[in-house]
Amino acid sequence: MNYLRLEIICWSCLLIAMAVSTEAASVWKLPTAQMVYEDLEKCRQESLEEDAHTLRCLVKKLGLWTDESGYNARRIAKIFAGHNQMEELMLVVEHCNRMEQDTSHLDDWAFLAYRCATSGQFGHWVKDFMSQKEVER
Repeated sequence: MNYLRLEIICWSCLLIAMAVSTEAASVWKLPTAQMVYEDLEKCRQESLEEDAHTLRCLVKKLGLWTDESGYNARRIAKIFAGHNQMEELMLVVEHCNRMEQDTSHLDDWAFLAYRCATSGQFGHWVKDFMSQKEVER
């Protein structure tokens, strides 16, 4: 009887944990170019224009970065899903994230991993995404 009760408790905890993580993941929304520009301006003011700190601030505000695991490759790929290369983009972001990982220098990690990931085709996609705001005006 105690075994069954323990099993029910374990399954209940697992279901609660899954519900919480699903809810947290569903709260994130794709950023628009307007959101990026607004958050970028706030981050520039907070970081006194230092590039690496500004970048990390921005990607944290957009829900694309955590100090524990770096860039969220899946979320970044969702932003650029229209290019039909989500898997490839996730591989690039994950590779750069691992290659530059430095938990004692988080701003540098964010900046160097970004520079690595955007050195190819993805960098052009980022420029195109950011130019959307200029078109909206």
